[in-house]
Amino acid sequence: MAITLFVPRDTSALSMGADDVVQALKFQCQDLTDDVTIVRNGSRGLFYLEPLVEVLTPKGRVAYGPVQIEDVESLLAQGLLNGNSDHPLYLGLTEEIPYLAKQQRLTFSRAGIIDPININDYIEHEGFSGLSKALAMFEQGSDNGQQKIVDEIKTSGLRGRGGAAFPTGIKWQTVLDAKSTSEAQQKYIVCNADEGDSGTFSDRLLMEADPFSLIEGMIIAGLAVGANQGYIYLRSEYPQANIILEQAINTAYQQNFLGNNIQQSGQKFDLEVRIGAGAYICGEETSLLESLEGKRGLVRAKPPLPAIEGLFGQPTIVNNVISLATIPTILAQGAQYYQDFGVGRSRGTLPFQLAGNIKQGGLVELAFGTTLAELINDFGAGSYSGVPLKAIQVGGPLGAYLPENQWATELDYEAFAKIDAVLGHGGIVAFDDTVDMTAQARFAMEFCVAESCGKCTPCRIGSVRGVEVINKMTKAQQQSENSAEELAELNTLLVDLCDTMVDGSLCAMGGMTPIPVRSIMNHFSDDFVATADKFNAKEIN
Repeated sequence: MAITLFVPRDTSALSMGADDVVQALKFQCQDLTDDVTIVRNGSRGLFYLEPLVEVLTPKGRVAYGPVQIEDVESLLAQGLLNGNSDHPLYLGLTEEIPYLAKQQRLTFSRAGIIDPININDYIEHEGFSGLSKALAMFEQGSDNGQQKIVDEIKTSGLRGRGGAAFPTGIKWQTVLDAKSTSEAQQKYIVCNADEGDSGTFSDRLLMEADPFSLIEGMIIAGLAVGANQGYIYLRSEYPQANIILEQAINTAYQQNFLGNNIQQSGQKFDLEVRIGAGAYICGEETSLLESLEGKRGLVRAKPPLPAIEGLFGQPTIVNNVISLATIPTILAQGAQYYQDFGVGRSRGTLPFQLAGNIKQGGLVELAFGTTLAELINDFGAGSYSGVPLKAIQVGGPLGAYLPENQWATELDYEAFAKIDAVLGHGGIVAFDDTVDMTAQARFAMEFCVAESCGKCTPCRIGSVRGVEVINKMTKAQQQSENSAEELAELNTLLVDLCDTMVDGSLCAMGGMTPIPVRSIMNHFSDDFVATADKFNAKEIN
């Protein structure tokens, strides 16, 4: 009898021993009469259960996890190949695991289900149907088809998922309308896959679990604006994603989804992966473009915008992985289908990433409008340590630390802006009651010291001064004499320094570094070395 097992090959599963589990399964199954095939799928994002082993049964795929190499023998003995429920690691039908069943998966609908480098598997799960509809809209030699595609993206309400949340359709319209400065009318599609925020992994998971969706999205973007060359600027710390992307791209070329005359449509699109420079600042789009051109990753002054003068001075779309990988769903299902998810101006879904001191870490794709409390309680199951949670940082290392009284805020861009926070890339890092909030404030400034490109003074020098001021606050607090007066002065200095960084920095690196510092001073005053309330210093706004 033919039996199919699924064991993920993504970075998280590998780090937990997935390759060892596969080798043990092969060894244990070699003498069986059953024909056992092991498919290396991508992760479903339930990282707390990795390595997750699934077996295909008449009722569907049955899951076991987290599986270690020492569990393999007992799993086989107790009916793994039949989906038997006797083993302690039995989880039931994968689709019915509550963590997965409660999600609204659009962009990640195929993640963990398909073999990521099997293009036929991708097509069988509605892959390239968005491209087919885009090609049907596109009339060769006419701008009409291009405008139809761009209008569909506008109508969907999709906003950039990289953190800035700029409307994707407007960016595409700008590039479509822009005139190239070269005779060849060259335009570019650049995917920002330099995912560097702490607690974020949705880009990596998508590239490792469903790379063809990114490829398809980039092809559609190229059709929409008249670009025939694309680049994926990939974070250097993602070697497994690089391997999978290269395999997928080669297959796409072989199957005529990339290259000349795509699917006999007369259209052309070429795609390459370029490895990033290992710098956080290269996640900023203009710094990324500088690096992609072979230069040092320094932030460019804007204007001109990359949509007007981007890569090599030509009109360029710069979108992140999730933005581009969502395009096929919008084209395949229709803009209104996507528009029906979400709240306010935040339409569709966002892959929220649960990390830090959390019991059930992983990826949760939901429509905008849920709350932090729902994510942490319904999906994260509270702190890993068992100690009550104290603070949650949303939006990466430059995001605000939110106290419990703000966890009921809806997760959408405008709602977060109202509480001086950012949703960013959807990364959520939880901290329990033992966290040192002064150390977290210092870390924000230290991070900027290490990662600033150094081009502008407020960021380059302000972050260094920020570390010094917080260190002086800590030292002053340890002194009994005149500490209150000195702390009040230092507190005022830190507030002024934050204002200068926000108002004077060239990009979001320096402009956002004060966000976590201010949130700690505002909401965790009892834990910070000095506060406006304690020392009657300048109020923080």
